[in-house]
Amino acid sequence: MTTAKRPAFTAYTVTGDGSKAYWTRIGSAWLQNHSEGYNLDLQALPVNGRIILVPPKADEASDAGGAP
Repeated sequence: MTTAKRPAFTAYTVTGDGSKAYWTRIGSAWLQNHSEGYNLDLQALPVNGRIILVPPKADEASDAGGAP
């Protein structure tokens, strides 16, 4: 993929809205080495078609649920 150790973004699928939203981590995105763009590595695809990319937290755990 790339030589970057930390992803530029973490990919989540989000179901629900507001305080009832549930965030599920589904992948990561890394800046490409030789062009303007990102490599997106997904372990799942949401059935509702909604993917949210957010910068990773410094202390990001590997849990699958909860808000980012």
